Amino acid sequence: MSNIARILQYSRIIAIVGMSDKPERASHEVADYLLRHGYRVLPVNPALAGKEVLGQRAFATLSDAAAAVAPARIDIVDCFRKSEDILPIAEEAIAVKAGCLWLQLDIVNEAAAQLARAAGLEVVMDHCTKIEHRKLAVAA
Repeated sequence: MSNIARILQYSRIIAIVGMSDKPERASHEVADYLLRHGYRVLPVNPALAGKEVLGQRAFATLSDAAAAVAPARIDIVDCFRKSEDILPIAEEAIAVKAGCLWLQLDIVNEAAAQLARAAGLEVVMDHCTKIEHRKLAVAA
């Protein structure tokens, strides 16, 4: 089993950082897909904090989202932000003891990945959770 397959199989709670409330945005589409496939999705976007997106309460920060699910933990921090914005997200993912830092398609930040790995998080870069999950469903 690949690393990505294992992460998706054993994860249940996914925080989507940079989540949009606009249905045409990739983050919204991916979140909707993940919800329909049994994942708990935590939208993280300060502009949407306190509102509902796809029926899920949005949080201003990853820390706020982590507090809402405690004592459970965030399994995947799924990032829909520019590569240059990832380092502080990685630091927050480490602080909340998330399991995985996942950077979506075309998002690569080696410094953030190195920091996250050093803290014990798994890291996936330049992959889409929806696409990867769909591959698993087809292979099953």
